[in-house]
Amino acid sequence: MFPIKTFVSERRAANLLRQVRWRDGVYCPRCRAESVIRYGSYRVFQRYQCKNCDRTFNDQTATVFEHSAVALKKWFLAVYTYIRFNTSFRQLDVEIDVSYKTIYRRIQRFLRALDAPLPHLKGPVEIDELYVKAGLKGRERDQPSRSRGLSTRGRGTYDKDKPPVFILADRGTGERYAIPAKAADESTIRLLLADHHQESLTVYTDGFRAYEPLEEDDAFTREYVVHGDGEYVDGGVHVNTCESHGSLVRSWLSPHRGISKDKLTPYLRAFQLRREVFRKPGKEALETILETVL
Repeated sequence: MFPIKTFVSERRAANLLRQVRWRDGVYCPRCRAESVIRYGSYRVFQRYQCKNCDRTFNDQTATVFEHSAVALKKWFLAVYTYIRFNTSFRQLDVEIDVSYKTIYRRIQRFLRALDAPLPHLKGPVEIDELYVKAGLKGRERDQPSRSRGLSTRGRGTYDKDKPPVFILADRGTGERYAIPAKAADESTIRLLLADHHQESLTVYTDGFRAYEPLEEDDAFTREYVVHGDGEYVDGGVHVNTCESHGSLVRSWLSPHRGISKDKLTPYLRAFQLRREVFRKPGKEALETILETVL
């Protein structure tokens, strides 16, 4: 259910922030001491004083929501609808009546606070890659607008404005990951597959030759299908899960109309978070979203 009560009451939003942020107890954001006392209030937020360093702070201090004249309930609505429904920044501008620049800066701050996914692979694992069009937007100081090299077809690299995004689907845990890279090469693939439980990790790939060195490594057991020969499934060997997840990645990036390659990583981390809250009810989903950045 949509947590509408939180989005219409600033006090409810403040109470939720306090519950989520201090779920493990109140501590000083500067010295991390837990010797803290209540010290009045700041608007609808509880204020505290640290007995160790004498610093005063409130529930918003040192979070992605501090130093903003915009109501907290609006920021909760913005991050919730962005993650849950992939709402564009232009649409959020209309919905919460906050300027595009303000929304962009605050959401970018929120995205930078998201942790990178850390795959702990159980296996077997599917791995595949897709290539997204992501250049450098705008212009540099005192320089003409840059011509974006986005018309090239096929495989690309970060330098050619078409960075690869690797999709990993761990059949053992059911987890899926979308991780951007500078290039689709052997060293990147080995780094992505490095953390695994099995002594020899079973890896399912397509016929891309960058995966071929895995066959010579005892740490991996590679099985593959060759799409160029019309082979897509061979028993349990396929990368269809990766391709399905990759189509969702493209759909996620589409409403944002040309993401800069320098900001591709935060957008994909937001996509990862969306997958985590996909089946959760509204209030639980909002709490999970806040927990990732608080």
